[in-house]
Amino acid sequence: MASKAPKAVLQGGPEGITERIVDVDPTGGDLKVPYRGGFEHFRPTPRQWDTADGRLPVYEWWERTELPG
Repeated sequence: MASKAPKAVLQGGPEGITERIVDVDPTGGDLKVPYRGGFEHFRPTPRQWDTADGRLPVYEWWERTELPG
């Protein structure tokens, strides 16, 4: 059986981000999600959330950066 990529739940940030369960790096670092000409930044928290994909870690929004131009 193939192993699945680790996933996490995104909490906070713009309401327009529709994908709230995303693949994450197994090392658990911060996550950058491209969104409307910039990036939304999420940090891992100690919390977990029960989902249809099982119990997943929660990443919380903390800032946005804009791309130049």
